[in-house]
Amino acid sequence: MDAEWVRQYLLGLPHVTETVQWGGALVFWTAEKEVGGKMFALANLERGEGPVLSFAAGPELYDELLEMDGVIPAPYLARAHWVALEHWRALSKADLQLLLAAARERVFQKLPAHTRAFLALSPSERKKLLAAKKTVAKKKVAGRAAAVSKTKKKRK
Repeated sequence: MDAEWVRQYLLGLPHVTETVQWGGALVFWTAEKEVGGKMFALANLERGEGPVLSFAAGPELYDELLEMDGVIPAPYLARAHWVALEHWRALSKADLQLLLAAARERVFQKLPAHTRAFLALSPSERKKLLAAKKTVAKKKVAGRAAAVSKTKKKRK
């Protein structure tokens, strides 16, 4: 197992998207981040630096998983009951598949109502809404930049 295997598996689950953040972390989300999606797993793409994979274990499994060799509290996310794998051999492929699917489902069930409504739309409708949202966001940024520029000119 490796990050590419995890990536292929997770992207095959319903409503999962990915982003690369914080330098070398592949972050997996239930729904698009822009519409209120929430992260449920992180794969470390930088070899030799920290855990290889972190995911939302939930309070039910957290303590049990920490008893396993190679499973530790996830840095920065342990208080939210996330665990991290120190190496890819810490769990079997079958166990990891079950745990990652459960992590996605656990986080999916906590999504806000508007995000779940968005996910109920057809893929083409979701794509149109995302494009419209990005256009509105660009206009807001441009408007704010113009206001700041105008304020600076007045001060001179």
